[in-house]
Amino acid sequence: MKQSTPLLEKEENKAVKPLLDVSNLSAGYGSTNVLFDISFMVNRGEIACLLGRNGVGKTTLLRSIIGLNQLTTGQIAFDGKNITRLATFKRARQGIAYIPQGREIIPYLSVLDNLKMGFIASGEKSNRIPDEIFDFFPMLAEHLDRQGGLLSGGQQQQLAIARGLLCNPKIMLLDEPTEGIQPSIIQEIEDTLRRINQEKGITIVVVEQKIEFARKLAQKFFIMEKGSIVESGDTLQLTDELLHRYLAV
Repeated sequence: MKQSTPLLEKEENKAVKPLLDVSNLSAGYGSTNVLFDISFMVNRGEIACLLGRNGVGKTTLLRSIIGLNQLTTGQIAFDGKNITRLATFKRARQGIAYIPQGREIIPYLSVLDNLKMGFIASGEKSNRIPDEIFDFFPMLAEHLDRQGGLLSGGQQQQLAIARGLLCNPKIMLLDEPTEGIQPSIIQEIEDTLRRINQEKGITIVVVEQKIEFARKLAQKFFIMEKGSIVESGDTLQLTDELLHRYLAV
């Protein structure tokens, strides 16, 4: 029988350690809590989706992870480090990219200058956009001199994801990436996110309302209700009964 060496045991333990570990998190705005005692983990290389009706706290949870909302209680560990008290820019430099709802493209800047903002978040000195960005998003190469505000919604979403990639992330947090986007572009975004995950090993957490998009893209799900996670599991376990109970309007 083969015996494990201490080094092998250390590597095995490291392999199963979650990349993102949120423990007993409560947070909100001012003195008003929106999130209550949330705990969940996402492993390295996974794609996870956060589901729930509008107003249940999904956006607040992503904002809390990146540091835009102060915690009332709880802890956030990322890549084995406690980041609970880190400033937002330091979390970005640890490898967390946040692509917010509405994309937050700067409308009067060119596509190229919007992209370069990703370097600022990562602390990189370089100004050269890697070729892989245009491999993932060929459309951007055709519009580098165009103002970001003149792009369509789908093009802006692709620009926002590309800008996030330039932060050199280990994990990407995406809030409603398909909102207001035509179906053909939604399929492109799904395919590109899957490629980013598979080819670069980047972990992805996505808040999403389109159930089929979430089912096809993600391996695991978390359902939120009233500021708490009430159901979770592999996406294959995301039954119509769960969807009706927690997502039906």
